[in-house]
Formats: sequence, structure tokens, C-alpha cells
Amino acid sequence: MTKQELRTIYKTKRLELSSNDLEERSQLICESVFKNFQLEGKQISLFLPIERQNEINTYKILEKGIAIGTNIALPKMDEDERNLKHFQFENHTQLKTNNWGIPEPQFGKLVKNKDLDYVFVPLLTLDSKGHRVGYGKGFYDRFLKKCRPDCIFVGLHLFNDVNEISDLDLHDIPLHFCVTPEKIMRFGR
Repeated sequence: MTKQELRTIYKTKRLELSSNDLEERSQLICESVFKNFQLEGKQISLFLPIERQNEINTYKILEKGIAIGTNIALPKMDEDERNLKHFQFENHTQLKTNNWGIPEPQFGKLVKNKDLDYVFVPLLTLDSKGHRVGYGKGFYDRFLKKCRPDCIFVGLHLFNDVNEISDLDLHDIPLHFCVTPEKIMRFGR
């Protein structure tokens, strides 16, 4: 299927989740993240959820990460550059929801791409090689290209399935891992 077809299917699937089901899946993903990745003392990039799109509740990862000493940077869209800038999370007062429904930091210490150890990446679905389908604006692919070679890209997926993507692009950057409510997938890169 094409990315656009998959976007339509998975946006609908997410919106069909009850709030209890979304919270349960988010909790299982959060537990798996901390069970499978050593994040204490690491610098990570973590997206916050677009609640109206029923995205995974990553506030659970934010809170647990802070509790164990993870350094968490949050992305802010730079629409002119069509890229992401990252600011160190300090507290919730630095957040403001943008026009897309994404909570973003409005101020804080800028974190350079080269300083990131892990990037947690939003997605709607993915294929068996770790190529993801996002919202189609390319912000994450442009950003991931600028990360250092040993930075680990981890997708967070509310569902356990993978799909065939018929219209992959040369600019698509594959993930290293994907965490779902029931499993962790590793991709050869």
C-alpha cells in the first residue's frame, strides 16, 4: 500500500481506540522502553503526543525518564527550515501546543543533534525493514539525517503489525528498533 493509504487506515485505527485502551497500550510501551534501553544519564529526544490524533501517551516516558536521570530534549518544529530543533525539558510551563496540536517547548537550552543518544520517533505504521509512515511532512527524516551515526532511532507503535510500503523514498530513514505494546522489533541497519 502507499503511504497515504496507510496513513488513512492507521489514523482511523488510532481514533477507534478507547481512552482506556490507549492508556493501557501507552503504559505497556513505556515499560518496554525502560526494560529494553539503558536511558539513565542519556540524552534523548522525545516527542509529546498529539492528543486529538490519539497518539501514544509519551508523558509516561517523560516522567519515568526524569525520575531515573534521563536528559530529555523535546522537538520544536521550525516550519521555515522544515526541520526540528530540540530544547531541554525543564518543566511544563515551557510547553505550548502548536497549530498541529503538538506540545512544544517555547524556550530552554538548545540541544544539538550530535548530543542525542536516542531519538524516539512518532509513526503511524512501518514496514519489516524499519521504514516508517509518519504524517508526510518529512520533518523527522530531515532531522534524523543530521544525527550522529551511533544515535539509536526507536519508533513507538500502538499496534503490533507491519505493512508493505509501496512508495518508499530515498530520503526515508529506517529505524533501529520499534516498541509496540507486545514486542520490540529490531531492524538491521
